[in-house]
Amino acid sequence: MAPGSKAEKKAALDAGAWMFNVVTSVGIIMVNKALMATHGFSFATTLTGMHFATTTLMTLVMKWLGYVQPSHLPLSELVKFVFFANLSIVGMNVSLMWNSVGFYQIAKLSIIPLLCIMEVLFENFRYSRDTKLSIVVVLVGVGVCTVSDVSVNAQGLVAAVIAVCGTALQQHYVNYLQRKYSLNSLKLLGHTAPAQAASLLILGPFVDFWLTRNRIDTFHYTSTVTFFIVLSCVISVGTNLSQFICIGRFTAVTFQVIGHMKTILVLTLGFLLFGKEGLNFHVAFGMILAIVGMIWYSSASSKPGGKERQGVASEKAQKSPQSELDDKPVVIGVTLADVSHMGSLHIADGEETRKHGFAKRPLVPTPSTSAHSYPPV
Repeated sequence: MAPGSKAEKKAALDAGAWMFNVVTSVGIIMVNKALMATHGFSFATTLTGMHFATTTLMTLVMKWLGYVQPSHLPLSELVKFVFFANLSIVGMNVSLMWNSVGFYQIAKLSIIPLLCIMEVLFENFRYSRDTKLSIVVVLVGVGVCTVSDVSVNAQGLVAAVIAVCGTALQQHYVNYLQRKYSLNSLKLLGHTAPAQAASLLILGPFVDFWLTRNRIDTFHYTSTVTFFIVLSCVISVGTNLSQFICIGRFTAVTFQVIGHMKTILVLTLGFLLFGKEGLNFHVAFGMILAIVGMIWYSSASSKPGGKERQGVASEKAQKSPQSELDDKPVVIGVTLADVSHMGSLHIADGEETRKHGFAKRPLVPTPSTSAHSYPPV
């Protein structure tokens, strides 16, 4: 295959992966807003457990059909990953409960600088000046359009630090495990989703009761609520998988930087669907500034020396074409599609627009959620 066509194919797959993640992430946020804000289902941690249970079912079906081959992930690595991911999910929700929305957003923005430090220290990455400046522009832009009231207390600060560290470690670990153990997105989800589902379904009801003072077993389930729960679980499969795909194809920092496009889309959809209250010049200016920063980051980081591991360039020059094929990591394309918050997209990312009149309860991803926290939009 000609170099040009290979580059075009990679660009198409990269764009497809991002689009899949953006669509599923924004979709799950909007569904969870309806479920939690409109219908009062405020059990975000347990809902995340349901998301991972659905994702586990998907990976089992894919294994049964022969699309996922057996693989190995040491138990110690699995335990560390699940610990970081669940710490992110619970930490984000507690941070949202104990802090103002403004400080919650500032804490989320600090994930990117922390991931940059981790990549420099542990992955030997180096960033060009333009790449660093573009990240600053994105952070300023998102901060301008999402941060308003800022108040913090001691326990809220502790919760925010735990949430940020848990999210950064979880997302960093996704890329690390895929590279170290040659695991594609489906294989890694096949290892992590069952453990996260079990742990969150067991601990989730207790955590949710602590956060909301409501019991999930006494909630009045209507057909509409059940429909939104099922829809949320179905969309979460794509959210979780697309998050792993994106972090595997790029890096955790790139996933976070470009991922703020979801924040802008959620704000825009919120203004369009729920009215323009809260939309003013500085919010619009922040959204435009963030988009400019993302475009600049994409351009700067893709240039030679923009963002790369030290020594990689010289190693590539010494490799033969066959060795490059042998070393190429196995990554699923975008057929089904990598999550939050969350693992998954942290549903808590849906709180990014709470101040504009959407949700009134903690929302966990990517994530993330999700994500996951629904580690975060």
